[in-house]
Amino acid sequence: MNGATAWTLAAWAAAGGCAVLMGFAIQRGATCVVAAVDEWSTQRRTTRLRALVEAALWVGGGLIAARALGALPHAPGGHALGAWTVAGAALLGAGAWINRACVFGAIARLGTGEWAYLATPFGFYAGCLGLPRMLAAPLPAEASPVWRAPAAPLLAAFALFAAWRLFSGLRAWRRRAMLWTPHAATTAIGLAFLAMLLLVGAWAYTDALAELAQGMSMGLAARLGLFACLLAGALLGGWHAGRWSRTLPPAGAWVRCFAGGLLMGWGSGLIPGGNDGLILVGLPLGWPYAWVAFAVMVATVALAIRLSAVRRCPVPAASAETASPAAPPAAG
Repeated sequence: MNGATAWTLAAWAAAGGCAVLMGFAIQRGATCVVAAVDEWSTQRRTTRLRALVEAALWVGGGLIAARALGALPHAPGGHALGAWTVAGAALLGAGAWINRACVFGAIARLGTGEWAYLATPFGFYAGCLGLPRMLAAPLPAEASPVWRAPAAPLLAAFALFAAWRLFSGLRAWRRRAMLWTPHAATTAIGLAFLAMLLLVGAWAYTDALAELAQGMSMGLAARLGLFACLLAGALLGGWHAGRWSRTLPPAGAWVRCFAGGLLMGWGSGLIPGGNDGLILVGLPLGWPYAWVAFAVMVATVALAIRLSAVRRCPVPAASAETASPAAPPAAG
């Protein structure tokens, strides 16, 4: 075995460990766009939304630092913003609501032994099979607004953010606060994803499923191996927290998860990209298509939650017993 091969194997092994950590953090932090929007809609709190933005900040700051050090000369590519972006994001949000979890949340729910969420990636894969992925023309990497901006002020801002977050995390640890708050979990997710990006290149499990559907084989086995590590980390997190369910979900739950995954697969093909790639790559690099897609996805989930809340209110009051059944809760 030569030195280059040994380094490649070591990089993929380290990336696998990062994927396990990422899955553990997703499960323990209950990280999910649907849960975040539900918290905002019903409780007027933005804790989870801010935590997701923090994950993007860790990745973005790390990419800027890597560029300054010469470790990452080219940014991951983006895509053009168009009507397909908006349509795909709406489908992505609708699918996440039907699934009761986004692609992050599906991993978290699977980690608790909610085995119906095994159908979500299969539904996502089926959606990618039925829809061409490259409907948006890729933009050149240098077109990233963040990549074109001066690095020094961005690095200074990121250093201040990192110092503040590490200081607040140390204070929480000294107070014996919960280790896996949404902020702590998304910090771990962002740092693990950043390490994987630097070690083995751009990776998101939804992209791996989409490429599998399109018959792309270059590096696919290794990336699917990272997906397996991600699932293993989530299951480890659920077992460690004693959250594994011992009941078999009903058939309707399997159908719902498959249908939600199917819509998310369609939406991902139209954008293109799943919300994991949008949050952890597109947002921190300032791609307009990613910001628009994420905003439309959030708005779609919020609208679905609002409409489901209206359905729960019996009108008129005299016929409460005949009111429509409640829509599925928007848990993540």
